[in-house]
Amino acid sequence: MDAKKITIRPATKEDADLISRIVIMALGAEPDTHPLREIFKELASREVAQYSYHNVLVAEMNGIAAGALVGYDGARLYELRAPLLEMVAEKFGEPFNIEDEAQPDEFYLDSLTVLPEYRGNGIGRQLIESMCDKAFSAGYERVGLLVDWENPNAEKLYRSIGFRRINPTTFLGHQMWHMQLSQPSEQ
Repeated sequence: MDAKKITIRPATKEDADLISRIVIMALGAEPDTHPLREIFKELASREVAQYSYHNVLVAEMNGIAAGALVGYDGARLYELRAPLLEMVAEKFGEPFNIEDEAQPDEFYLDSLTVLPEYRGNGIGRQLIESMCDKAFSAGYERVGLLVDWENPNAEKLYRSIGFRRINPTTFLGHQMWHMQLSQPSEQ
C-alpha cells in the first residue's frame, strides 16, 4: 500500500488552469463548460488579481495537484476584484455586481476545492491550516471565510479548526455564515 504524501506549496503561473478549475468548482459549477473559465484562467496568471497565483496555495498528493485554496487581504478586495469585474463586463457587455465577501480587517479565504478523487485525505484541512499560518505569520489577527448554510460538512471542518460564526450574510444568492478564526494567543 502506497503512503499518501501531502505537500502544500505556493502556486505558480503554471497552475493557472488548476486555479481556474478550483474557483469554478468552489462556486458549485462544472469547470469544463463554465463561461468564465478562460477569464479565471487569465486572472490566475496575473500578478495582481483576486485569483492571482500569488494568492493561492496548492496541495499535492504524491506529486500530483490535488486541490488549492485562494486567500488574500480583505482590505484589498476592491483592488483585487477590479480585473474580474472589468473582464466580465467586457465579455458580456454589462457590469456585474457582486456582494462584498471579505471584511477589511481580515485575511480572507476565498475559494477552496479538493479535486473529487483526492477528497477524504485531510487535504482541505491542511490547505486551510497552512493559509491561516501564512496569514498569522504576516501579522493578520483574523482569518475569515463564508460557508453556505447548505454545507454543514464544510462548517463542521471550519469549526474543528477553530472558526466561529460571526454573522449571517447572503452571497451570490446563497445564505451564508461569515466565520472567523482569531490569531492564537501566545502563551
